[in-house]
Amino acid sequence: MTHPSRKTPISLEFFPPKTPDGVAKLAAARRELYALKPEFCSVTYGAGGSTQEGTLQTVRDILAEGVDAAPHFSCVGASRDSIRAKLREFDAAGVRRLVALRGDLPSGFGAGALGEFRYASDLVAFIRAETGRRFHIEVGAYPEMHPQARTPSDDLKAFATKVRAGADSAITQMFFNSDAYFRFVDEAHALGVDIPIVPGIMPITNASGIIRFADNCGTEIPRWIRLRLQGFGDDVESIRAFGLDVVTDLVDQLTTAGVPGLHFYTMNQAGPTLEICRRLGL
Repeated sequence: MTHPSRKTPISLEFFPPKTPDGVAKLAAARRELYALKPEFCSVTYGAGGSTQEGTLQTVRDILAEGVDAAPHFSCVGASRDSIRAKLREFDAAGVRRLVALRGDLPSGFGAGALGEFRYASDLVAFIRAETGRRFHIEVGAYPEMHPQARTPSDDLKAFATKVRAGADSAITQMFFNSDAYFRFVDEAHALGVDIPIVPGIMPITNASGIIRFADNCGTEIPRWIRLRLQGFGDDVESIRAFGLDVVTDLVDQLTTAGVPGLHFYTMNQAGPTLEICRRLGL
């Protein structure tokens, strides 16, 4: 595998820890990952904003470390007033970048729980109307179709609507088939989308975990990869070595094609992301 020195921008995603030990471990992982000079770090939160306070605290920690940070910001169940208050809180904390999402409905809730915002595009438009260009807005993209979309065409149109509402750039759901990403980008461009669409990269470190997560979010794991992972059984080292090879090859294809960036879903671990980047001279 050839890998000339590349200057592909990198960003990282974390989830807010729930214990003091988790906080310390994430801080240590961040210190290692900052060697990659990330453009920014995003921080997730759960369905219905279930970890919102932890999200903002983690964002504050990252900003204090001198790195740009973007909280995930979903609108499920929210009112205009609650979103307005949250934007003021972000602004006061020094946040200048947001990942605007509709968000997942909490389990057991029906469509009536959506609140005053039905789609992520509604949230993006509201942020722009309220704050102008104060925030850089990232949105989600689904190369293999959002699991709740009716058709790929509907999903593409929904993505284009988010962009027209004022998004600056997009981050994709994880994928393991580069053709799906390239086709999505081409079709989005054909609809007039001209923002960067950054591929989301998930290192493979756990076979059952990655298969379960992929099945839940509608990501296809190519059959040969799935069978190899299942064939390793409980052999953690073989799963990790195989996963590194597969994802390194995927990232190699993407960077060779000149993607506008790479967004690593770190799962709060430094090792796998650092190793992929080391192998490719990133």
